[in-house]
Amino acid sequence: SITGETVELLEPYLDMEDYNLETAKKVCGNVAGLCSWTQAMAYFYGINKEALPLKANLALQEGRLAAAQMELNNAQIQLDEKQMELDQVQAMYDSAMKEKQALLDDAEACRRKKNNATALIEGLGGEKLRWTASSKSFQNQIINLVGNVLLATGFLSYSGPFNQEYRNLLFQLWKKAMDNSKIPYSQDLNLTGMLVDNATVGEWNLQGLPNDDLSVQNGIIVTKASRYPLLIDPQGQGKIWIKNKEKNNGLQVNSSFNIFHACVISHQ
Repeated sequence: SITGETVELLEPYLDMEDYNLETAKKVCGNVAGLCSWTQAMAYFYGINKEALPLKANLALQEGRLAAAQMELNNAQIQLDEKQMELDQVQAMYDSAMKEKQALLDDAEACRRKKNNATALIEGLGGEKLRWTASSKSFQNQIINLVGNVLLATGFLSYSGPFNQEYRNLLFQLWKKAMDNSKIPYSQDLNLTGMLVDNATVGEWNLQGLPNDDLSVQNGIIVTKASRYPLLIDPQGQGKIWIKNKEKNNGLQVNSSFNIFHACVISHQ
């Protein structure tokens, strides 16, 4: 409530030499404090007069600071929201990039498979004619299978006692009878090739069997026929072959009256 007018009215008193606390104590010690208080209030007024604009400015700046802080908080909230959206978009981007890389890897794998398949197809293209011919050959073999098996079983059952010439004659007679009965068979049928493979024939040759057609046919009859073989073997070639062939299968040999009789006891 102190005003400038009040301070101006006090100034004549404040300028007096004896207006001080020491003099007041001498005159009236009980109210000496009023002298010091009036001096302090006048001094406070001068200081406060300079401080009031500063206080007002402080209040203004504090208001601005509060408004700025509020704006900062709002901006921070928006930033957090945008950061969350960015994180979501980044996650979607990472997922899309992984999917893209997986698709690129699959595409590269498919491209390699395509190239390999193309190379394989081109490489096997030359086999088409052979496969077509083989397919026709297999079809013919199926059609002629009954007649071929009939000729093979006739050979195994009836050709054993005869020489090569008579075996060929029997073979031709059987083919003629099958023609009359309209039984299909392969015109170029090779009984030896049908009944035994080359590896087995080679093994027989190593065991002592001669490699001529008659000997190979005899070997087929011995190994494939259901009845046991009785061999007339003046040169001993059959005996040598059977001994070598069955030496690991418990072969038992009995010699009597210069006739060799072999009884093969198989592991089976």
